[in-house]
Amino acid sequence: MKNYFIIDQLVDDKVINALLAYDSYSPSMRETFLSHLFRAELLKCIKYPEISYRKFCTEEYFGLDRKQNRVFIGLPLHRQTTIDHYELSKFRNNLTFVQQINLLVYFLHHFYQSGLLGDCTLFGVDSTELANDCNIPLASMEIRGKKIRIYEDLDCDCGARRNKRDKSLFVVGYRMHTLTVIDVESKQSFPLVSLLAPANHHDSHFLPFLIKLAQAMGLDLSLVTADEAYHDKDGTLFEETGVIVTTPPSSKVNAPENVDAETGEVFCHNECVIPMQHVGSDGQELEYKCDAEPGQCLHSETCPQYRFLPMDSGLFQRMPFSSKGIEDAHEIRKNCERPFNLLKNQAGLEKIRVRSQHATMCRCTFATIVVLLIKMAGKRKKRKIAKEPMHLLERCANM
Repeated sequence: MKNYFIIDQLVDDKVINALLAYDSYSPSMRETFLSHLFRAELLKCIKYPEISYRKFCTEEYFGLDRKQNRVFIGLPLHRQTTIDHYELSKFRNNLTFVQQINLLVYFLHHFYQSGLLGDCTLFGVDSTELANDCNIPLASMEIRGKKIRIYEDLDCDCGARRNKRDKSLFVVGYRMHTLTVIDVESKQSFPLVSLLAPANHHDSHFLPFLIKLAQAMGLDLSLVTADEAYHDKDGTLFEETGVIVTTPPSSKVNAPENVDAETGEVFCHNECVIPMQHVGSDGQELEYKCDAEPGQCLHSETCPQYRFLPMDSGLFQRMPFSSKGIEDAHEIRKNCERPFNLLKNQAGLEKIRVRSQHATMCRCTFATIVVLLIKMAGKRKKRKIAKEPMHLLERCANM
């Protein structure tokens, strides 16, 4: 009961109505406001994620005897005013992507003010599949040599599923790409914003859009950890956004000559025993210089004492593998998967209850807001501030 009271305080109806209002919207002579519909979506995600919308919009959940539900939504307790399935469906279909982002920004402001995050944070990007229940295609045809399948949900498609013992190798539905923030000290991770695409689209296409969207929302990104699928291959993302993406070194990329394949240490030539120091980058190349003290190296008079290595998806990304803290960033990347369990099991994304990509994206937005609200409502004590906090990026820079 206390959690509902805290969540109710965080949802300001006047702000919600202002964020969701459209050009022709007029609150006069209305019994149901946009904030009521938004609260109804939150209520379903919080308490009834497993049931259908048609069952949810009945007297069993909105009746006069359901006082707690009606108070949370804002419905009167003395007359049978309710919200039907059509109203909620129309609300989702009319909710623009800009309005969804405005809602996220409002609740992210509360989230960053809540004290749930410490002083040492890192951003991560990962994806998960959202399976639809329309596994059998309505039609299958071949166009220009390519086999095309049409499903009941026209926006979804069939894609490869990640290795799971109890599920098939393929999934029909969508793939949700999510930017998360990770508290390095507590290892807690929280979803911030997501993008949705049919399941057959490759992950790499959506990293630039996700980073630029996060920056437009006011999030300060410098270093992002992700898996190999999100690698910034040609450096375009860094040039356009200034964000460095670090991924685990690809096993398909061989280490250059005179480089330790395990540690990423660089040597000037095959007789050199002193590792070189990374001093910066020049376009798509990394610059290294000799780190030997005067008189320490026998070859100092004959070797150039510097070396340029081309960037790749292996040991020599824009932030080289030998940089301090990079292995920690790769290890903590696994925490990006934890919010997906909350989004699916706690907020109801495990089973898609709507049709179309737009409606599913709305559900992803509501689920993200609900996860953050539950985390904020469940906070009981003030966070402990570390005596000497250091951002992971700072540790990477202090090479």
